[in-house]
Amino acid sequence: METEGCLEQERVALMHLKSFFDDPYSLTDWVDVKVSDCCQWERVKCSNTSSRLIQLSLSYTRQWREDPYAAGYLNVSLFLPFKELKSLNLGGNGIAGFVDNEGFKRLSRLGHLETLDLSWNHLENNILLHVGNLPSLSLAGNELKGSVTVKDSGKQVMMNLEELHLTGNLLHNSSFAFISSLSNLKSLSIRFNKLQGCIDIKEMNKLTKLEDLDLSDNQIESLQSFEDNERVLKLMNLEQLDLGYNIFNNSILRVISGLSNLKSLKIGFNQLKGSINIKEFASLRKLKSVELDGGFGDGTVSLLQVVQAFPSVQTFYLRRNYLNKTISPQELENAFTKVQQIYISDSHLSNNILQSIGALTSLKRLKLSNSWLTGPLPAKGWCDLWNLEMLDLSGNVLEGPIPSCFSNLTSLRILDISNNRIEAPSSFLSFSNHSHLKYLLMDQIHLVSEPTYQIRSKHSEFQLKLLSMSNYKTKGYSKEVPNFLYYQYDLRYLDLSNNNFGGQSPTWLLENNTRLQQFLMSGNSFKGPLQLPKHANVNMFEVDMSNNEMQGQVPMNICSTFPHLDTFSLSRNAFEGNIPPCFGGLKSLFLLDLSYNNFSGGKLEELAKSNSLGILKLSNNNLSGKIPPSVFSSIGELYLDGNNFHGVIPKIDFSATRISSLYDMDLSNNHLSGMLPRWIWNVSSLDTLVLSNNHFDGHIPLELCNLSLLRLLDLSWNNFSGSVPSCISSLTMWHLHLSRNRLSGPLPHALYNSSSLVTLDLSQNNFTGKIPDWIGTLSALSILLLKVNHFEGEIPSQICRLNSLSIIDLSQNKLFGPIPSCLSNLSLEPTNIKSFQTTSLTNGIKVLEDPNFDSMHIYPGSEEEQVVFTTKKGLYTYSGNILDYMTGIDLSCNSLTGQIPPEIGNLSELHSLNLSHNSLTGFIPSSFSKLKQIESLDLSYNKLSGIIPIQMMELNSLAVFNVSYNNLSGNIPHEKAQFATFDESSYLGNPLLCGPPKNESCTGTDSTPKSPNASGSEEESGWLDMHAFYLTFCVCYIIVLMTIGVVLYINPHWRRTWFYFIGHCIDTCHYFIVDNVIGVSLFRRSL
Repeated sequence: METEGCLEQERVALMHLKSFFDDPYSLTDWVDVKVSDCCQWERVKCSNTSSRLIQLSLSYTRQWREDPYAAGYLNVSLFLPFKELKSLNLGGNGIAGFVDNEGFKRLSRLGHLETLDLSWNHLENNILLHVGNLPSLSLAGNELKGSVTVKDSGKQVMMNLEELHLTGNLLHNSSFAFISSLSNLKSLSIRFNKLQGCIDIKEMNKLTKLEDLDLSDNQIESLQSFEDNERVLKLMNLEQLDLGYNIFNNSILRVISGLSNLKSLKIGFNQLKGSINIKEFASLRKLKSVELDGGFGDGTVSLLQVVQAFPSVQTFYLRRNYLNKTISPQELENAFTKVQQIYISDSHLSNNILQSIGALTSLKRLKLSNSWLTGPLPAKGWCDLWNLEMLDLSGNVLEGPIPSCFSNLTSLRILDISNNRIEAPSSFLSFSNHSHLKYLLMDQIHLVSEPTYQIRSKHSEFQLKLLSMSNYKTKGYSKEVPNFLYYQYDLRYLDLSNNNFGGQSPTWLLENNTRLQQFLMSGNSFKGPLQLPKHANVNMFEVDMSNNEMQGQVPMNICSTFPHLDTFSLSRNAFEGNIPPCFGGLKSLFLLDLSYNNFSGGKLEELAKSNSLGILKLSNNNLSGKIPPSVFSSIGELYLDGNNFHGVIPKIDFSATRISSLYDMDLSNNHLSGMLPRWIWNVSSLDTLVLSNNHFDGHIPLELCNLSLLRLLDLSWNNFSGSVPSCISSLTMWHLHLSRNRLSGPLPHALYNSSSLVTLDLSQNNFTGKIPDWIGTLSALSILLLKVNHFEGEIPSQICRLNSLSIIDLSQNKLFGPIPSCLSNLSLEPTNIKSFQTTSLTNGIKVLEDPNFDSMHIYPGSEEEQVVFTTKKGLYTYSGNILDYMTGIDLSCNSLTGQIPPEIGNLSELHSLNLSHNSLTGFIPSSFSKLKQIESLDLSYNKLSGIIPIQMMELNSLAVFNVSYNNLSGNIPHEKAQFATFDESSYLGNPLLCGPPKNESCTGTDSTPKSPNASGSEEESGWLDMHAFYLTFCVCYIIVLMTIGVVLYINPHWRRTWFYFIGHCIDTCHYFIVDNVIGVSLFRRSL
């Protein structure tokens, strides 16, 4: 029986397949209903004549499994009903093999099958025995290893194969023995395998029909014959060759010199050096495109030398090179070439390149971005490129005005001079005769006012389609929208962001440019209400008015004015009132950002009706009430933090509601309460979950471990109790924040060997016991916050194995024992691993259809890793780049004893050190003078003695210094540098310290501090050092006794007088004891 447009037996077969390809968010319209037309189902294509299925794409439709091999065996006979199937894609499904006797040999019955894609599965070498004689086969990203064969019972198979893709396997050089037998092969990709050393060129030369060969991303050194040392490829039909990312040297150029039909050559990122022999490429007359990215790193080659080496080439890609050799006049004379396009970026070029590039008169497209070009734009050379249509000089250090010869470039269509110090006139008169110029990018340059301004007519030929002019600097010019824009009527893309323009929003730009598609005005100072154009703009799909000073309510006709919005942002303004519910009816709206305003009303359930809305940002408004359940089921990134929502998170019937793409959810800083609903732990796509600063309670459930993709979890500032789930180490989580709860017990062994964990914040809970030795297994840990708990015992030395550790806070616990000296092994190097921010790809410059321009923008997400750390006498929150560079150690308020390890002074990148409120003894190490980045140093409330090392005056970054309440002595080094800024509070409780800023003077002592070059022994001895005091006292006592003895021995008179004095003292003491002690005792007895 047949249904309209679909064969019933094929529909039934598809339903059987669905049980294997079981991703709940794919194949959703595959339903077991007889009247359903399977030809209209997603991933299915049928013949227009027979209605039979001819194309089936099932890539990435199988549910992700923690065990990649679990139930990954496919019954191939399920495809046999598709008699006319031509193309089958099964990539990315974790297929490990096939049901016994139901392997791919069965597909040989499908006589029409031409293309089979089995890429990114877990198939091994034996798959090649079962794929039949297909014309096209992809086995990229599988587990093919070593050498493979294509003989089945002595017979060769795959003899009809024309396309073979083996990228991303583990194949060795010996694999070419079987590949060379595929005589019909036209396209071969074997990139990113284990090819290395020398490849036998004779085997490769057997592939006489080969047209496309990709050997990139291996470790190949050379191509040559193992028998006769032959070194020339003889693939006469080869048109495209990719040898990039290997370790070839210049000899490879001779190997490929005989490929007379070669049109495209990619040989970037090898080990080419020095000059290129031009004669070797005389036969490559058909070569049109060459990619030499990263090919020249020694600076001995000029750009013109490279261009002249390939006389027939029209397009060069030369990114990441050192082509800074100065171009000689002789090279300019012989510079005749056919080159039309040169793309250079992230390179080092000679400063005279712009003067000499004019010799390449056929150039149409020139990109020299981020290539260390400096100085003013020359008045000759580049201005002679009459045919130039695209010029990109962005990201250099060019400066000064645009020379008048620029007017010669009348063919120019695209110009990018962004990120330079170039000065452009505010009137834009220098562009007046560039009628072909349509795309102008000049972000972060200087705009210069002119003494006169010539008003343009409405019919000026200079009409741009794209203008990107954000972050520009002014020179004698007020910050206002340039007047020339009043006479632009054909703009499709306009970016004036971050220019601090004031006044009312420039609605006239919308009125004048009715075909405008992207309107970016963020980061200015526009005031007043949001004003819309009088007529609808059906072309507009992106509006960004964020970071201004606008206010009032959003007009309710916003959706009818811009019916095809894709991205709309009004964040960080002062809008109020209700959120227009019509946003939920926009069919194309993907991103809606109304965060950081004063909205107080709006029906979230209306917004949730949108089938296209992927990102909803309503953070930090005054929204209240309960959160409707529908918002969780249709949005990918949901940010409702910083509002006044209350009640519990609603329950959702997960079996009946599709939560297909929720991967970022932030409900923090609200008034939500109760236990977390179970459905959250079933949203396997969650990447970021932030629920901090609410009133949630209960235990953290074991189901948390279902979130296998979770990278950031923040449940801090709630009332969770119990312990951390024991399965948490199975997650590949990066950042875990559980501070300020009521969690208890020892540090959970569940964290053992969590090698992906970067941040661990368990501070301000009720954890007890010792810090375990296995803390050293957290190999990626950068931030460890365990303060305000009940940890006891010594600080384990295993903590020193955490080489990435840069912020440690163990304060306010019960730790005792010495400070591990091995803490000096920490590298404390800045790293971007600590910071974390969600991002979204949004619209880029869509109107500029050019593959060499970035077509997407990175839109910063709302979620950002934040760490609270005590330093400089206060709590500071660190995030982003600042967090990357922040380093600190806080061991305060414990019972640590012993001396401060002098090795701590080797932590030259340390910004904050707090060892206060312990029982540390000994001296302040003079090695602290090496803490060149230290900003806060607190050693107060200890038992330290000795002087303050004079070398510490070298600490020029020190902002907070506290050594109060110790036993320090000597002069305070106050006279210069940072120590001149510290007041008496830094030194309280040290009675033996003297000198300003204390009132005690250093009378009788040398009040002048020793120079910073004084030795450590001198510095730490001190004028009242206690050890020196005791030693001096004993010596003096002995000397006095000896002096008395000598005097009495020499002088008889004094000797008699001394003994008489001693005898008198003895008699007096005797009678005193008898009269006052013994006499009283006898008197009491007599009573």
